[in-house]
Amino acid sequence: MSPLITVDRMTCVTGLLLVMTAVSILRDRSNPKRFTTALFWGLMAYCLLFGEMMAGSLGKPAAHRVIGAAVLLATAIAGFGGVGSGVTAPLDAKRSAERLGNWLFLPSLSIPLLVIVGVFGLKGVSIGGIALFANNQVSLGAFGLAVIIAFPLACWITKGTPVEAFGETRRLVGVVGWAAVLPMMLVILGGIFTAAKTGDSIKHLTLMLAPEHQRFLIILLYCAGMAGFTIVMGNAFAAFPVMTAGLALPILIKEMGGNPAPLVAIGMYAGYCGTLATPMAAYFNMMPAALLELTDRYGVIRAQVPTAVAAFLANVLLMYFLAF
Repeated sequence: MSPLITVDRMTCVTGLLLVMTAVSILRDRSNPKRFTTALFWGLMAYCLLFGEMMAGSLGKPAAHRVIGAAVLLATAIAGFGGVGSGVTAPLDAKRSAERLGNWLFLPSLSIPLLVIVGVFGLKGVSIGGIALFANNQVSLGAFGLAVIIAFPLACWITKGTPVEAFGETRRLVGVVGWAAVLPMMLVILGGIFTAAKTGDSIKHLTLMLAPEHQRFLIILLYCAGMAGFTIVMGNAFAAFPVMTAGLALPILIKEMGGNPAPLVAIGMYAGYCGTLATPMAAYFNMMPAALLELTDRYGVIRAQVPTAVAAFLANVLLMYFLAF
């Protein structure tokens, strides 16, 4: 039998939550874009709920086409401004913060602690002969279990109800909008870059711009590529395989004899400089501005750019002096 907590089941739970969100948005007459907004979240829910099912019944090629069409339609809706929000009254967060103090952070802080406990303490545990987690999904399974435990803990601490929690979830989804699913979209983009062997093209382009013996210039191009691809894809982890396989491994490590450990570590830090300066890193830069209801939606990025530039230059110099 399959384990109790799997990524597929957590994905289905997320899909059901999005279905409820789409239905709630469709009934919200205060949202002038309620039909297209509900369609957007409905398409996201459809992909999460039926992606694996279609792959099993229709075959992967057909399922990929259907999911791809759904993603393109959802992208078009968001791109043409079809995702909007209605008028919903937020919970009185200030009063809750004053009443609860630092206890308000306990549910959030409990999640990483519970993940650590689950990974190291519940690996291999079975209930009634059924494994709790799949062997290759222990970390993600522990994360899902941690969220399940943190939800009633949050309700108990705040004296809230599941209905209020869903209402606040729907409000936050409306405030954040399409940016909430941007990381999932960017993972797809990273896979496309890798499958297209973009790294090989970057290697050839680099050798055209800089001779192989120009170590500093190639290091600068590698760090700039890490930051640039991160700005495009919103995630340094997505940029890493493209730039490292195309530039760092064949030239800086194999041909120039660079030390792999500090070289790729500093390369990741250079990528994080791009994270500080891009709206594509929605979880870090756009969502805080939306949740804090800042008048300047790019205010977080504007405040971080000087730090990003200084850190980038420091990473270039560190790589040049420490990795060789």
